Amino acid sequence: MFTGIVEAALPIAAAEDAAGVRRLSIDLSSLTEAATLKLGDSVALNGCCLTVARLGDGVATFEAIPETLGLTNLGGLSANSLVNVERALTAGARFDGHFVQGHVDGLGEVASIKEADGEWRVRVRCGRAFADQCIAKGSVCVDGISLTIAELDADSFVLAIIPHTRQVTNIREWKTGTPVNLEADLIGKYVRRQLQRETTSMVDEALLRRAGFMPG
Repeated sequence: MFTGIVEAALPIAAAEDAAGVRRLSIDLSSLTEAATLKLGDSVALNGCCLTVARLGDGVATFEAIPETLGLTNLGGLSANSLVNVERALTAGARFDGHFVQGHVDGLGEVASIKEADGEWRVRVRCGRAFADQCIAKGSVCVDGISLTIAELDADSFVLAIIPHTRQVTNIREWKTGTPVNLEADLIGKYVRRQLQRETTSMVDEALLRRAGFMPG
């Protein structure tokens, strides 16, 4: 579990494809409590939960399988690409941001970026299916960053980015057309799923027969 509060935006040290997986290496020695990092730990890169597969001298290597590559922007990363990094939440830690699983729902695309009055307004094209899971002023995870939806349309949303967030994340490198990883709010997903199940179960053939709308 993560929070969407990015610890650092760090460059990829190496990226290579081998045996059907993509290996991404990154120096995590600058992170707080980096010395506690060990094999098997979960780390979110651009909001995607990955496992430390190799570790040496502070450099961690992660392996992304085709399923992950098909749903995220990790396949497009190369050496020096800037990625948002967050280690998994520890028990008893202060909780900021929102609940983030690190299970990316799919890719969005930066549609426009406008700077005005000390903030950056970023429109992200996300598709109707994803937008249906969102609410205006609700939380959304974009490239691993917990952000608030300032405006919501049928197939896109707008983010209002403050200078600090832009400076400490890879948002500063976003351009029109940049692919970004999207994860809808976990609580909203469960509520929506439950409402769908209740709606489906409320009206069925048996109920219609009992009510006399269908022959018994």
